[in-house]
Amino acid sequence: MQEFELISHFFKGRGVARKDVSLSIGDDAALINVPENCQLAVTTDTLVEGVHFFKDIDPKALGYRALAVNLSDLAAMGAEPAWISVALTLPKAETQWLEQFTQGMHEIAEYYNVQIVGGDTTQGPLTISICAKGFVPNGCALTRSGAKNGDWIFVTGTLGDAGLAIDSKYDKVSLTEQQFNAANKAFDYPVPQVAAGQMLRGKATSCIDISDGLIADIAHICQMSGVGAKLFAENIPLAATVAEVLPQHAALNYALAYGDEYQLLFTVPEEHRTTVEMTLKQYGVAISCVGQITNHVGSVELTLNGKPFTLEQAGFEHFNDK
Repeated sequence: MQEFELISHFFKGRGVARKDVSLSIGDDAALINVPENCQLAVTTDTLVEGVHFFKDIDPKALGYRALAVNLSDLAAMGAEPAWISVALTLPKAETQWLEQFTQGMHEIAEYYNVQIVGGDTTQGPLTISICAKGFVPNGCALTRSGAKNGDWIFVTGTLGDAGLAIDSKYDKVSLTEQQFNAANKAFDYPVPQVAAGQMLRGKATSCIDISDGLIADIAHICQMSGVGAKLFAENIPLAATVAEVLPQHAALNYALAYGDEYQLLFTVPEEHRTTVEMTLKQYGVAISCVGQITNHVGSVELTLNGKPFTLEQAGFEHFNDK
């Protein structure tokens, strides 16, 4: 299958068709109409085989995951996702693989009402680059830079299963088939917290999605906001499988340091805490208060039941050979 045949068969005319798209796949660029009094939010992520996913990943899961991690970035900005561009590098154009891959991508795009408006295909090592675009009312975007001393630190969902699944693939931890499948679902099918991000607009002072690990990502907020943080490890919401398989200290290491969670980590001032807790609970979003912002600039203090707690690793970072 040649490039333009591939694009026409798997992308053009398939999936969501939004009214705010004037020109979509087939031209040199797409034309989209951003809603009045809104800002455009744009994010780009690249997934490389052997770095961001295993070679034997189900192609349907890969299509889903590739889009989900981008939508998670938009969620962290409080944005409503709307349009994506896909750059797909393939060793060869295998029809069956592409059918499953695009099925996973189209399914999550349809769920969040996102239209694929363009992109590119080329030959080479398997790599997926996605540029996701959305919009947020003027002045309402969530950022990493607004946390203040005394704000409460919250996280959505549960943590730890994605890292557990990864280490199981490397034979660093032994799981039953049932345990692996439960943990691996968190890695293959992360759920971007889009609705939660929009509900936090005007209430959260900062927000980030957890891709590098909670410890690393709260450090990003601290750096951008000029603050510090104190985390209470006993409050970390452990995923069911990691809590079942490992003792507390080891389980916490996965939940705090391994990343690939795509939950939201955000800060809320005391005046909005009750409102945020009640609102998200009302809409079925589980959140946990895991710490508090301090004025110790750049410092991330971690305690377990009031005593200092040390992690085995600090989080994922590209180009780190250690």
